[in-house]
Parts: sequence; structure tokens; C-alpha cells
Amino acid sequence: MTKAMRMMEEHVALCDGIIYVLDSRCPVASYNAKLKKMAGAKPILYVFNKSDLADNRVDLIIKKIEAEGGTCAKVTATGASSRKNLLQAMDKITAEKKKRNAEKGYNKTFRFMVVGVPNTGKSTVINALAGSKRAITGDKAGVTKSKQWIRCEGFELLDTPGTMPPAFENQYLAMHLAFVGSINDDILDFDDVALKLLEELAEKYPERLKERYLIEEGLTPLEMLEKVCLRRGFILKGKEFDYERGERAVVDDFRKGRLGAITLDTLAEAEGLKF
Repeated sequence: MTKAMRMMEEHVALCDGIIYVLDSRCPVASYNAKLKKMAGAKPILYVFNKSDLADNRVDLIIKKIEAEGGTCAKVTATGASSRKNLLQAMDKITAEKKKRNAEKGYNKTFRFMVVGVPNTGKSTVINALAGSKRAITGDKAGVTKSKQWIRCEGFELLDTPGTMPPAFENQYLAMHLAFVGSINDDILDFDDVALKLLEELAEKYPERLKERYLIEEGLTPLEMLEKVCLRRGFILKGKEFDYERGERAVVDDFRKGRLGAITLDTLAEAEGLKF
């Protein structure tokens, strides 16, 4: 992560704007203040990606950023309309500079650095803008390992590795990154991730758990996990619960949107952040 930040700091001067990709399910957790600081005076476009997996709670956070003068684009980068929405927003953040250049008779290709924490869909956003598969994508954190310039029609994009704060001061928000897959599952205590996810969903979206797993309110996280195992038939010999399969199922159902559109971060958690 330190190496990636150093690389971006070295290249930010070459860029005319920053495209900051956030996960719409947890835009506060996927916001890294160090990336904002690195951008300096460069205009920033906040791309709320994976919006098809988030509900309208994310709109409150978008309104906060726009009320403070920021520019946002709410997209699903795999969708057909995303390219048009992104291009319009990119034109908006660079309009002033393009006007100054035109007045001076100066014509140049604008460059944008694409940044964000792992697995927010940076490469998918780039492919949407390029109109073809130009950047490597995947459903695991850390797919992009190094920088790469992508030439598009009328502009260039710099794809960068996902970056995170060196330390998670807010463990509650850090867990949201684990839920959406921004942290590699292999280095996590997956038991804890699944149980914490069930606990938070029971607090914020209890009706979703009841609908999919027949989970009633008032159960402990472990009792909820056992309900999942019963519902899905994850039973071992001796009638013991297959907790591991149950945990994987819950997290996978959330990540794939099978529990419906969910936004974990709230407007209250966005207060105090300077986008």
C-alpha cells in the first residue's frame, strides 16, 4: 500500500483530475482521506459504483458531498448507461480548465488518475470509459498490481492499485470493507466477518434475513447462523451444523445482492469527512 501511494504521489502532477471510485454499499468506509490529500487542488469526481447493490440511503451521502461543492456520479459500471454518466461528470470537473486552455488556443489530452480502495470496481469503471476491456478485473481485492495508462477517445486514464489507510482507526467501518470484499478473505477471521455481518443486518435489515433464511428477531449471531444452516441444509454427520458453509453462504449472498439492495454506511458516519 505504501508503494502504491508513493507511485500515485509521483504521477498526480501529470493528471488533470482524479476519479475516486467508492463502493456504494459502504462509501464512507471506502473513502481514504490520504487520497483526497494527495489530490491537492486537482478536481475530484466521486464515482459511487455498484449502485445496483445499494439502496437509497447512499443518496443522502451523495447529497452531502454535492452540497459541499463536490461532484458525484452514481453508476453501475457494468451497466449500459454508465459511460455516458461518467463522461458528463468528467467534463464537469474539467470544464473550467478546458475553457482556459481554449482561450489560450491550447489543445491537450486530459488525463485522469483512477483511485480507490481494493475491489470498488476501478478497472470496471476504466473499461466502461474505454468502451472495451482494457484493464484487468476480478471479484477479489488486489487484482490491479501496478499502474497502467489506458488510452481512450479524447482522454487517458491511469489505473492504480487499490490503497487503504495503513491502520484502521474505526474497526466498525473496517469491517464493512471486509463484508464487501475489499480486504482479502484469506487474511481475515471469516467466522468473525460472517457473524458481524449477520449482527449488523439484523439491526438494519431484519426483514431481509427473515425473508431469505427465516431468521426471527432477537437471536444471537450464532443462533442466526444456525438458522442459515438449517434453511440451506448445511448439516454434517451427527446432525452438527456446517458453520463454515453457512458463513460463506451469508457473505456470498450479501456480496452478490441476493439479500437485496443494502447500504451499510449512514449519513451520520459521513459527517465530519471532507470529500
